[in-house]
Amino acid sequence: MRPIVLLSLTAFTCLRAEVHTLTLRQVVERALLQNPELAMARLDELKASEGVRIARDPFFPKVFVGSGLAYSSGFPMSIDGSAPSIVEARAIQSIYNRSKSLQVAVARESARGAGLSTAAKRDEIAFQTASLYLDAQRAVRNLDSAGRQAKSLEVVAGLVRARVGAGRELEIENRRAALALAQARQRALVLETRLDSLEGSLAVVLGFGSDDRVRATADPPAAVELPASEEAAVEEALAGSKELKRLESALQAKALEAMSARASRYPQVDLVAQYGLFAKFNNYEDFFRRFQRHNGQLGVSFTLPVFSGSAAAAQSSQAQLEVQRLRLQIGSTRDRITLDSRRAYREVRQAEAATEVARLDLDVARDQVSILLAQSQEGRAGLRDLEQARSLEQEKWIAFYDAQHAAARARLELLRQTGTIVAALR
Repeated sequence: MRPIVLLSLTAFTCLRAEVHTLTLRQVVERALLQNPELAMARLDELKASEGVRIARDPFFPKVFVGSGLAYSSGFPMSIDGSAPSIVEARAIQSIYNRSKSLQVAVARESARGAGLSTAAKRDEIAFQTASLYLDAQRAVRNLDSAGRQAKSLEVVAGLVRARVGAGRELEIENRRAALALAQARQRALVLETRLDSLEGSLAVVLGFGSDDRVRATADPPAAVELPASEEAAVEEALAGSKELKRLESALQAKALEAMSARASRYPQVDLVAQYGLFAKFNNYEDFFRRFQRHNGQLGVSFTLPVFSGSAAAAQSSQAQLEVQRLRLQIGSTRDRITLDSRRAYREVRQAEAATEVARLDLDVARDQVSILLAQSQEGRAGLRDLEQARSLEQEKWIAFYDAQHAAARARLELLRQTGTIVAALR
């Protein structure tokens, strides 16, 4: 019974796991929609937007309705500053409050900064997803080449064993052939494990279950438009940097925060209104010449801070110090972005040159296989030499795929530096 239960559980797990074959564009689109980290960044952005509503709250009228109903014995006294009443209503709204107006501006700037942080996270997720996808593509191609190489080396090992058995080769040649075959099989096993890990990581990034797998297609990455020169790359990187814009937004918010702290010494003007419905059993007729049940007030409250303490000055000083720190950080960030964009542009050129060298090297290996194949048909070359050449060709294919992958990764890094990675991949 127990083996049957285990078999059923295994079958159920396999049924739950799905393999999703997606293109690079589809992978990026889904990541931008369902990636958990990006979803959390959007929640932070919404939270910052709600902070603007909170900061604007004092400038909207607020009405409170309640009751101060009480029985009076003797002179009718007030309860919480109001006369006893059956129904009472109060309304208040700020008309002029410079400090709170600046706090609204701080909240809006913070919301803008949160939006820039979300955009930066979007670029990061797009880069991470595309990198994983390119890694998976390379692993698939290298695994195929490693399998072909293992087959060729298996043929070579069989031929060597036959020659050693016939006394035409030394025993060490048999060991060398076995070693080369074992190394090729080990490489294929490592690549297979690596591919499974990459496909699982892609599934998690896209919001799938940990048991699912995302399989890359064999389609090569689409051509993307890169900056025309190194200087153009630097200009695009500085102009499109979300990190730099976020720091500038934080600088503006801190400057407004310092102004808000200083503005706490300014006068404040509020609109106030009050209504009360009095009861007749509160002895008003006994102590006042005239009694009126319906009573209301409408006016303006004017407040002028005279001695507000040292907290406002300290808060303003703290904000100014933060402004200075952010200015230094902006300067260092600009320098870093300049250096990183120059480095990324040069790495693209180097990777493209390395890809051309790997392609030429592969062409030589393929031509050598063609020559040996023709000679083998004419009886001038042995099968061992041909299979060894085919094994070498697969080595060159792997090197070519690695060079292509390095060039594609370099382009992605340059696109991330210039802030155009999302537009290029969608």
